[in-house]
Amino acid sequence: MIRANTLRLAIYLLFLSLLYGCAEFVKVGATIGQQTGHLSREDSEALSRLAQQTAQAVRPMTEQEEFYLGRAVAATILGKYRLLSNERLTRYVNEVGQAIALASARPFTYGGYHFAILDTEEANALACPGGIVFLTRGMLIKAQNEEELAAILAHEVSHVSQKDGVASIQKSRWAQVVTTLGSEAARKYGGAEMAKLVSLFEGSVNDVVSTLLVRGYSREQERAADFSALKILRRLGYNSYALPDYLEKLASEEAKGAARGIFTTHPGMKDRVNKARLVIAENQWPRVNHLRRDQRFQDSLG
Repeated sequence: MIRANTLRLAIYLLFLSLLYGCAEFVKVGATIGQQTGHLSREDSEALSRLAQQTAQAVRPMTEQEEFYLGRAVAATILGKYRLLSNERLTRYVNEVGQAIALASARPFTYGGYHFAILDTEEANALACPGGIVFLTRGMLIKAQNEEELAAILAHEVSHVSQKDGVASIQKSRWAQVVTTLGSEAARKYGGAEMAKLVSLFEGSVNDVVSTLLVRGYSREQERAADFSALKILRRLGYNSYALPDYLEKLASEEAKGAARGIFTTHPGMKDRVNKARLVIAENQWPRVNHLRRDQRFQDSLG
């Protein structure tokens, strides 16, 4: 244990570690402290270990960790909804989705992007961490053309790009996850530490699922996803108005009292419509019509 007379130096070095994001800084400082006689060898080693643990506890989720988290979230959602059995339509949605993903701020993820349709009349779209995106049949049939389908997918891909799902995990829970992952007991794959890690992972999955199906994202996160979606649509030559046009339909249903699916987790549709139209007007983006894409959409829906 670090002695009381070295605690002030320890706190100072740890503060610099957090400030500059470098545990190595603390290790160097601890070594210098030992060499100059301010720290004993035991104190120096203890401080270095503490710095490493602190750096681990505040590190962000890795791409691989996000991938496995997203798979678990997707599996939980599929325990509630079944997939639509329509290979042709699913392939079409994936083709549009992959193009959207490549034009996004995060074109590649550890496991890649995957798009699927949930067989329910409930209107919703859900982005799992890492790139798995679900679109419900009820959400899809509200779209009039490929432009509006692209707008829906661009919004969800933007949530993946922004890592909004990951951000919904309680920070204290994630700190415990990475601390447990770094422990010697966890590396032995057994005992109480492994049971604790499993419980923490399940809690992290539930945090994300609850956000997707119950709480919803913050209005700031939704606005940011809308803005990102507009840029993606514009970049690919899609009609930017497709996003507010689609949201307008949802706003109309919301005004009539719709309260299931997306209406539970996405309040304030009208405000999103107005802000999207304002962005389009400020950039003077014109409306775009594309008859071949319209026909492709109709053919795919059968």
